[in-house]
Amino acid sequence: MSLIYILAGEASGDVLGGRLLPALRARRPDLEFAGIGGPRLAEQGLVSLFDYRDLALMGLLEILPNLARLARRLAETTADIAARKPDLILTIDSPGFAFRIAKRVRRLGIPLIHYVAPQVWAWRPGRVKELKPLLGGILALLPFEAPFFEKAGIPVTFVGHPVLESGAGQGDAVRFAERFGLASTDIPLLVMPGSRRGEVQRLLPIFGPALAALARTHPAIRPIIAVAPITATQVRDAAGGWPNAPILVATLDDKHDAFAATAARGGAGLIKSGTSSLEMAVAGVPHVVGYRLNPVTAAIVRRLVKVPYASLVNLLAEAPVAPEFLQESCTPANLAGALSAILANPGAQKPGFATALARLRAPEGLPSEAAASAVLRALEA
Repeated sequence: MSLIYILAGEASGDVLGGRLLPALRARRPDLEFAGIGGPRLAEQGLVSLFDYRDLALMGLLEILPNLARLARRLAETTADIAARKPDLILTIDSPGFAFRIAKRVRRLGIPLIHYVAPQVWAWRPGRVKELKPLLGGILALLPFEAPFFEKAGIPVTFVGHPVLESGAGQGDAVRFAERFGLASTDIPLLVMPGSRRGEVQRLLPIFGPALAALARTHPAIRPIIAVAPITATQVRDAAGGWPNAPILVATLDDKHDAFAATAARGGAGLIKSGTSSLEMAVAGVPHVVGYRLNPVTAAIVRRLVKVPYASLVNLLAEAPVAPEFLQESCTPANLAGALSAILANPGAQKPGFATALARLRAPEGLPSEAAASAVLRALEA
């Protein structure tokens, strides 16, 4: 038997791992798994070393108060890897924690593959030199990432983006309307504020007033908020005073049905930057991107960012397909104005979506299958 140690420190990595393990087992039923993950990996039999939500932190001001706990988790994980002596370490996203572990276990001589290329190509590109001695390879989701890392001497396999097999474009609009009481005159306005507490805390106080302003000119809008388990209570409390009784959806099926209902009724999305924009593109939902970091982190990021867009759809299309409002420009007035323009012409973003999605497809089947092949090649090397 071979043991693969998995580190998935946030919800996105847990989803990736949850798809990857069945693809690996289909080819190698003898594989065993240990490590850190969330509910998706638990469904595949992974017993997490500790609650993976302890690692779902972002930004300097969010991390600083939790440094002692993070240090304990680093020590626990390092000790567990040393005791188990896995044949391969697979870190999935969550680069801050993953690369700290990589530095600590490097002396053990265990091959380490990182799934989801760190976005050093977007900011601090010089940091790629620090990663070369830590990583035996990268499984990249985006096509332009491979040349960047290969130039630095890190082997890369472009496996395609998992949003292509997420089911985001296969929801049921009728089922959603019946399940959540969406009236025939309602225009869905899908809100995706992120899966981290800090993101929700920063964005909902802006998103809420934006929808209130939009409702004054578009009284038929019905907010639908996609929530992660870790933020469900926080979102429910924050959205209590929003217009037109917001609908909260927590399961993946309900979220995909919400996508379908929004697209079918000429609605729009108000989302944070990141993978959410790709989900919107797959589902055909026109959207506006709004995002704020805390001021200290934002000041640092501004000096380091090297790309023209925050939205992955815009980066892939190499054009401003979806309007972006970041930091000081992320205001209720700006967001409401952009959403109003989308509701007046909901089909305007579709050509840009097609361009972006065409670039996401890797040559080797589904992303999870391509990733499984790459992992097994590293394991058997």
